[in-house]
Amino acid sequence: MASIQRINNFINGQFVSTEDYLKSFNPTTEEVIAHIADSSAEDAERAVQAARQAFPSWSLETITKRVYYLNRIADLIQARLEDFARAESLDQGKPLWLARTMEIPRAIDNFRFFATALMQSREIFTPHPTIPNVISYTVRNPIGVAVLISPWNLSLYLLTWKIAPCIAFGCTCVCKPSEFTSVTAGMLAQVFIDVGMYLY
Repeated sequence: MASIQRINNFINGQFVSTEDYLKSFNPTTEEVIAHIADSSAEDAERAVQAARQAFPSWSLETITKRVYYLNRIADLIQARLEDFARAESLDQGKPLWLARTMEIPRAIDNFRFFATALMQSREIFTPHPTIPNVISYTVRNPIGVAVLISPWNLSLYLLTWKIAPCIAFGCTCVCKPSEFTSVTAGMLAQVFIDVGMYLY
């Protein structure tokens, strides 16, 4: 059996230990594959405060820079696809071929999709449909910190489907992946470090 990983909280660009950990099992073999941070209320509050502190600078970042980060995240997941697929397979007890051909590629596509959407986003100004000489307009501004909860199934895919639009449009977030399938969330946090997202 491979060595058991320890998945710490990722707060303010760093992996942070906590007092308690949960065992994460491979459902196929029932072997323990990881110890997952069992976050306390204080841990959660630290994460929220870090996201709030990062919000002002990230929300003012240029679209060009945000698109760059989204594509770089996708690039690094792509480069580590086999590692992500193996981790997802062990964590969920699912066939490796399925993680390799569906879940991880879709997670990659999520970041690329929202990078493309962000490049094409524009403010919308249209005449009011019923009132003469009135213009309706939509202005998209970042609103703050989002709390993102993802389920145990399709864990990385569904987590990235929430993270990607959140950061694409200038918000920051606190993520709570399933305690049953958190290994690839920890790997994604390392990707954020490697692309320099921790600087915010």
